[in-house]
Amino acid sequence: MLSGIRVISFTHFLQGPSASQILADLGADVIKVEPHGGAFERNWTAPGRFIEGESPFFALGNRNVRSIVIDLKHEQSAEVLRDLLADADVLIESFRPGTLDRLGLGFDVLHELNPRLVYASLSGYGTSGPYVDRPGQDVLLQALSGLAAATGRAGQDPTPVGACVVDQHAAVLGALGILAALHGRERTGRGVKVESNLLNAALDLQIEPLTYALNGFEPERSAEGISSAFYKAPYGVFATADGHLCISLTTTAALARVFDDEWFATIAPADEWEQRDTINARVADHVRRRSTAEWEAHFTTEKMWFAPVQDYDAVIADPQVLHNDSFDEYQHPRAGTLRVLKHAVTYDGVRPGIRTPPPELGEQTREVLAGLGYSDHAIDALIESKALA
Repeated sequence: MLSGIRVISFTHFLQGPSASQILADLGADVIKVEPHGGAFERNWTAPGRFIEGESPFFALGNRNVRSIVIDLKHEQSAEVLRDLLADADVLIESFRPGTLDRLGLGFDVLHELNPRLVYASLSGYGTSGPYVDRPGQDVLLQALSGLAAATGRAGQDPTPVGACVVDQHAAVLGALGILAALHGRERTGRGVKVESNLLNAALDLQIEPLTYALNGFEPERSAEGISSAFYKAPYGVFATADGHLCISLTTTAALARVFDDEWFATIAPADEWEQRDTINARVADHVRRRSTAEWEAHFTTEKMWFAPVQDYDAVIADPQVLHNDSFDEYQHPRAGTLRVLKHAVTYDGVRPGIRTPPPELGEQTREVLAGLGYSDHAIDALIESKALA
């Protein structure tokens, strides 16, 4: 769907590469500009372990893209960069705010060079403001945005989410903004500057609880493990005799029937909020008496809103996850078979897959420059000068 759209990606870590990969999955020609030595994510992985020297962190966000190596500070790279961007459709960058401006690649300069260019900046807090120089990283934004404080039991420490949800949501919002700008350009002929940042993404993830808070409702974390400061019981994870189940949004009348316990029916609807911890505790007492499988069968019959609490091994084998065709794999010359998540959206029932695996560092430097009209001699000279690699 994005065939014919060229994206120049100055990105690293997770937010930027993931946003670029979304566009690449949709058919855009994404050219990843890397420094000598490669982008950060080539040389880092959260567990500190690599697969035959290859980073799974790089594998998760760089499929379907091409890699070139350019020293952005080298005096001979300026002309190459201008040629690269002169007829590009999108520039996407995730440097600290102001970095590309200092390199002569700011929005105003490039918009004069290429008025149709959509210029997307992905940052931690935005491109201006009191926090502009702070480090932007997922768990830091979970803390700052209130997400960590909203998670966990009353009286216990705030609890960050166990995945980089802010990074990934910011990436999706960035890609959404780019697609909107490309659509708008079809009418106006003019590219615009798109900005997505981790702080906005973290707030957007909390659209419901923050709306309550903005309108005067006081959040109250539950001592009994209700998973939202604004929801009635039962809502959250409960221990069974041999595992855990999650239960959501069930009336007290239904609870009385499901658990054969008339106590629940004595709670008036107007009192459900005040009694939510008591209700949750009583549900927990019932649930812990039987096995997960027994409750799954019973809850299914009773049409309860529930789900098993699965670890990653169970998720990977889950029949609905597999039915949705959620995973892909490719053969790496050194690491062997690498498995990754697919693009999350289907189009006419198909999820875009891997056209090309994540590239070797600078694998397409010659190919890209040749496409810009550079001769072999000129490319050799630039590589010899260390402007490119």
